[in-house]
Amino acid sequence: MCPHLPPLDQPTRGKTARNRLRRVDIFISRHDPELIKRKVAGERLALYVDLGFGAEPSTTLESAGRLQQLNPDLVTLGVEIDPERVQAALPHQTAQILFRQGGFEIPLREGETIRLIRAFNVLRQYPVEKFLPAVERLVEQLIPGGLLIEGTSDPFGRVWCANLIRPAGHDSIRYEAIAFSTSFRYGFDPAHLQPVLPKNLIHQMGSPTEIQAFFEAWKDAALKTISFKQYGLRQWFVEAAQLLAESGYKLDLRKKMLKSGFLTWKHPPLEL
Repeated sequence: MCPHLPPLDQPTRGKTARNRLRRVDIFISRHDPELIKRKVAGERLALYVDLGFGAEPSTTLESAGRLQQLNPDLVTLGVEIDPERVQAALPHQTAQILFRQGGFEIPLREGETIRLIRAFNVLRQYPVEKFLPAVERLVEQLIPGGLLIEGTSDPFGRVWCANLIRPAGHDSIRYEAIAFSTSFRYGFDPAHLQPVLPKNLIHQMGSPTEIQAFFEAWKDAALKTISFKQYGLRQWFVEAAQLLAESGYKLDLRKKMLKSGFLTWKHPPLEL
């Protein structure tokens, strides 16, 4: 781990459309609902952290409302490095939705821990060499079994891609999955997901890497199953995923996830 990583020193651009991260919240609630609902003695204040909420607190407020449907007692913390943005958010603060200034070093108070961190459209603006130290610092602040979902979305949240990372004990981390999401508003083409790859992967496209091979295999599976397009884009997406899994990729093949446009590649052999 990197204990001396400086705090988040670059405010995000902050241009966040309303409901931009709605599909991220839906994915989280389906991928690991027990983490959100978890009520264990001593973890009453295990927070959900929205890191880098932007110029307006809308994504934090929206996310808190959605996840509180799973756990009405969930406390959400919106974190921003820009003090003016924090001040602007404070009128929206409640007992269960908090706003504080901070960065990769999450500004916790006594008795608080973290179950989940959502960091979207944050690390793509940093040099690639700062990516892993930032991820390590975030993950080491999670409770055992906690989750960091870190990724990038298009401006309206119609497509996004995210790393799912957990603490693994002894100051190590576990790369659980990479998740891809499409609302089908642009149709269905795996190439639509390439521009929103996280920082650790975007620069690997165009060279013989595991992520490049994955996209080539996914495109090939989509081409071979294109006849299912007549039954709708969602069914085509499902059939392409199933064929992709047959080629050896370990995927979450739950129909509910696939028909919602979520493809999760579990334990990918990728570098953080």
